[in-house]
Amino acid sequence: MSAGRLLSVLLLLQSRGRMSARAIAEELGVSVRTAYRDVERLQGAGVPVCAEPGRGGGYRLLDGYRTRLTGMSEGEARALLFAGLPGAAADLGLAAEVTAARLKLLAALPAGLRDEAVRTAAVFHVDAPGWYREPDRTPHLPVFVDATLTRRVVEARYRRWRAPQEVSRRLRPYGLVLKSGVWYVVAATEGGTAATYRVSQVLDAVPAEERFEPPRDFDLAAYWAAYLEEFQARRYTGTATLRLSPRGRRRLPDNVAPEVVRAVDATATAVGGDGWVEAVVPTESTAHACGELLRLGADVEVVAPAELRRAMAETVGTLARAYGLPGSA
Repeated sequence: MSAGRLLSVLLLLQSRGRMSARAIAEELGVSVRTAYRDVERLQGAGVPVCAEPGRGGGYRLLDGYRTRLTGMSEGEARALLFAGLPGAAADLGLAAEVTAARLKLLAALPAGLRDEAVRTAAVFHVDAPGWYREPDRTPHLPVFVDATLTRRVVEARYRRWRAPQEVSRRLRPYGLVLKSGVWYVVAATEGGTAATYRVSQVLDAVPAEERFEPPRDFDLAAYWAAYLEEFQARRYTGTATLRLSPRGRRRLPDNVAPEVVRAVDATATAVGGDGWVEAVVPTESTAHACGELLRLGADVEVVAPAELRRAMAETVGTLARAYGLPGSA
């Protein structure tokens, strides 16, 4: 049972007055039977929900009953968006506001719903960063949060991968994205189109007095979806033909990108009777592919292209010489 959905039913009845179970179900995207159960749970939690039978009837709150979310500041209301993401809230500088908003929200709930909300919160935890790496350090993230909300230009110094590595930009931040524990700011320069900047690569950020208006048709979610699609197209510039042992294929998800795993599943054909398969996979660059495939050791063989096969052989030969193996001179 979702405590959040029960609160939604309560607020629906409070804001709209009388509603049928079918109307509640349609509004929340659940079955009518679930809507009936939710109303019963509200009644069991002490909320005075009255049932009015007959044509035009439905459920309504007892006259004069209201749940109040009082004394909530703008920052606390904003923080409610991140109440389920404490790490993200802390990154954004909203940790204190999230705590205060949560306490006020719990205080405003009827006792039954409050207990259920506390139980629900106790059994879910979100840890956004991926395995095997430290979270990004983003000391300038709060600057971009404020600038995004107040539509203020930011004077930023940014470190990028190509030369010159350090550049200065006057950014107009349109929005922020948290992807796999990494924060990105989507921003435009004066007269430019929106671009993506990794916040941990910002060396300095100072808000300016200048204000801006984002394009009226800008949609952050749509922009990000298009950006990811373009990124994948730019990321994979070639292909490689591989042979994989059964063990190598099992180890793929832990060592290569999901796109490579899907390509193996889609193109794998048996070679010999020992379970080895041959498949065609996308590759970024020779050096990158070599580094990833070496993780699979003897469970992978590069068939083509010749450049990647040669890079693998040279790396293995260098390792053999480093360890003084016979015949590796």
